[in-house]
Amino acid sequence: MNGEDPPERPDYVTSIINGLERYNPEAVSPLETYLQEQCEQKYCDCNANRTLLKLYQLNPDRIKDEFVTNILVKAMTQFPSAQFSLALHLINPSAAASGELHEALTKLRTLNSQLQCAQYTQFWSTLDGDDLCADLIADIAGFEDMIRHKIAILVSQAFREIQLSHLESWLGLSEDATKKFVTDVCGWSVDADDTVKIPANPDNEAKKSEIREDVNVDQFARVIRRSWEESII
Repeated sequence: MNGEDPPERPDYVTSIINGLERYNPEAVSPLETYLQEQCEQKYCDCNANRTLLKLYQLNPDRIKDEFVTNILVKAMTQFPSAQFSLALHLINPSAAASGELHEALTKLRTLNSQLQCAQYTQFWSTLDGDDLCADLIADIAGFEDMIRHKIAILVSQAFREIQLSHLESWLGLSEDATKKFVTDVCGWSVDADDTVKIPANPDNEAKKSEIREDVNVDQFARVIRRSWEESII
């Protein structure tokens, strides 16, 4: 998943990002349209979205709260990464200091922190138990699926086998839905004792490492001499 420079980016957006148009207030409208396309088509262009946030920063009269929060939610799907923080720091502090945007940013910070810290069970609990959180992700097509796919990728990098019950809470799914997800989507298998088997890959496979230290005679002699000198003091 390339969230910085995705292949789906159209040429007109590339021209805005790489040229003087990135400072033109009139570029706000096409970048907003492009953001809506990202939300509908399940890809993310963090570079273009940061350009839009910068234009909002330079032209505070053009800022739209729903576009700001959509940018942050899209950036959240790129965890674990710094994309959310990079976007957050481009939001005008005066605009985020109070009101509905301030409350929304507080909720999104919490959700992002839970994902970054691998607190997946808490993430789903927060998301499912708060109406505002549900509203904030409403415009992002397939948001929950994208989060689950990313969690599955991270699990596959760390485990060769794991209990199904752990994945249930981490994916925020029922037992049957979790089995279907890990078998149909991830291509993993589930044993009779509900142990999920994850195929070997370069990240989860044990590797033999050799540690070699080269110490020449002069270095060894200095160590012995220093030890002898300290013993007679």
